[in-house]
Formats: sequence, structure tokens, C-alpha cells
Amino acid sequence: MSEDTASGGEPTRRDTLKYGGALAAGGAMAGCSDLVGQDGENGSGGTPSGGSYSVTMSPMGTVEFDAVPEEAVVYSNHDADILVSLGQADAITSLGFPENYSAVYYDELPGVSLDTSELTKLYNDGVDKEIFYQLDGDVHHIDPVWLSSWSSFDDADIEEIESDIAPFFANYHSRTNVAPDAASDYQFYTIWELVDRYAQAYQVAERGAKLKAVRDEMLADIRAELPAQAERPEVGVVYYNRDEDSFWVYHLNAPGFQNAHTRPLGANDALSEFDSGPRSGWADSGKIDMEAMLEVDPDVLLHFADWQNPDEATEAFFALDDHPVGQQLTAVQNDRLYASGDAFQGPIVNIFQLELTARQLYPDLFGQPPEPGNTSELGQMFDPQRVAAIVKGEFDDE
Repeated sequence: MSEDTASGGEPTRRDTLKYGGALAAGGAMAGCSDLVGQDGENGSGGTPSGGSYSVTMSPMGTVEFDAVPEEAVVYSNHDADILVSLGQADAITSLGFPENYSAVYYDELPGVSLDTSELTKLYNDGVDKEIFYQLDGDVHHIDPVWLSSWSSFDDADIEEIESDIAPFFANYHSRTNVAPDAASDYQFYTIWELVDRYAQAYQVAERGAKLKAVRDEMLADIRAELPAQAERPEVGVVYYNRDEDSFWVYHLNAPGFQNAHTRPLGANDALSEFDSGPRSGWADSGKIDMEAMLEVDPDVLLHFADWQNPDEATEAFFALDDHPVGQQLTAVQNDRLYASGDAFQGPIVNIFQLELTARQLYPDLFGQPPEPGNTSELGQMFDPQRVAAIVKGEFDDE
């Protein structure tokens, strides 16, 4: 395959959704997905005519549902975009950081939106187990392996929440295809393999398939126009640290859905010889200085994951034409510095970002890219009306 009281033994109201497989067995179960009782598109929710159904996804294993979830506890932005894309925006009750969620692409899709103002913020100097009891969701779209790897949650906490409230159903580490060492059986998925499983969980499999068709058709059109590999640009993906005058290095064609808007476009990774590392205040790996960048001298530089939300680092990146060394870079001299798409992308974000990135990398073929945040100039390489109709379930069988 290519983000009201704690108790241990009290029964809960959640008898309609139940966890159907131990977390430790997730890897063994992750090679397939099962949907029992699906009866076509069920956009209105409710129990499918065939009764209960199950969906298998790593790292949870098999999760069994007796009804379509109506309230979903969500942490990461890509999970939220998956739900919005499948017409389930109203089910979302939380985000790790609602204030950081950008819904700018939805502006181009009539009738599609996500109001983050009423969502519960899950992260407040950590994640408190109490908040799961307060939200009392039908499902937790939070990867339990990821949650236990960075928070105070341990296996007992995860099992308690599953037993008392509702199952976990998410896969975070497919973002980079790197999981904690302890999760040796962890299975990685593409965006669209994740969408397939979420679409099964919400009984809207046809929407997921039709969104993938939009993406596949656009990508086929793009690839049909691409030049030979040797004629494609040398591209570097970076995050500029103005204080240290250095760049964090990311890899254009690395696996994981973090790169689902760059990897399919087949450009050449100018920084492939350098180690990549997470951008953080304590990591020393994955950085190069300005002189090393000049030696490589990419044709194009993409600034990591800030097209929707430019910040001070973005401004400093675009100001490299005033830097004594940076102004010598070919990408600077040719005005080929671009803010790149979001790493936490679901279907809608991915579709828009594929067009955006194609225009950034191949403007002579596909047209000049818009400035950061300007979505009104996107939607030229696919039909936004079609996407909006799919999200809302307004389509005829083909």
C-alpha cells in the first residue's frame, strides 16, 4: 500500500459502537478492510440495513459499528478534512487547535464549510482524559499509538476510553510513514486508502470513490503534460529559520501523505543528499546553512506547509532577495520561491494542493500559481462544483 468523571467500571450509554479488536493486534489485522452490512450510499446516517458493520485499520485492528457515528472527537486537521470531504462536518466536535485550522479551500465549494468557532480545543498544555468524558463522542478520530507516544496516556488510559466511551479510529503516522519503534506492526496508508476506511465507517463509500476519481483524472491530465525527467525542475522543500540563518530540509518525494501534493508531480528533489529531520527547537538533524543551499542551488524552493497560513518565517523566506547570500540563489533571482501546501491534508485539501503545486513547479504548462491564501484563482484544473456536489451527496450514479 502505497492529531464527566473518569471511571473504570461504570456502564456507559455507548452500547451502539464498540471496539472490535485489541490494539496490540492491530498490525496483524491491518492488511485489509471489511465492511459488513453496507447498503450503498447512506448520507443521512443511521444503522445500515444489513445491521452492524466493521472497518479494519491499523493500528486499532477491527472496529465494529452498530450505527453511523454522529459525534466525532477529532484532533488532527487531516482527519477533519477527511470528515468534511465525506459530508460529515457536522459530526466534528473538537480539534487539537481549532484556531489553527484553515478552511480557505472550502470557500470555493458552494455549501461546504466547517465552523471551528464552536469546536472544543483538545490541547491545553497537554490532553486531559477528562475532556473525553465531557465530549462523550461516538468515535475518537485520534491515533492511539500517536497519542500514547507523546502524551501522558498509556495503554490503560486508551483501553479505559474505548471501554467507557467509544473506540479510537485514526492513523496519524501515515503522514511520514515513520512510527514509534514500539509499534512494529504499524501499517501505513495513502490519503485515499484512509479515505476509503473513513468512508466505510460513515457509510458513504461512494463519496470517497468519487472524490478519488476527481483527483485521479486531474493527476492523469497533469502527468500527460510533464516533460522528460531530466527536464523537470530541481526542487527543494525547506523551512527557513531566520534566527539561525539555516533551512530545515524536507524531501519532495518522500513517502507519506505529508507529500501527497508534491510527490505525484515527479519533480527532482534537489536536497535528496541531505538528511531530513523534524522542525523543532531541540533537533539538530535535517538542517543546512545558506552556503550549503547556494552550493546545491535549486531551481525552485518550496516553503513547508504554509500556503494557507503564512507566518513570520514565510515573510523572512520571501525576503531572501535582501540576504547577502540568499539573493544569489537561482530560485530567488528567478522569483521561484513559493509557500507550499499543508502537510495535514485530506481529500479536499489534497485536490486543491495538487493544482497549486503543479502550477508552482510547472507554471509554463499550467499557469502561474496564486499568492498564498488566494483560493479564488484555483479550481481551473478540476471542477469545484463537482467536488462540492460529491461532498453533499448530490450526484447521480454513473
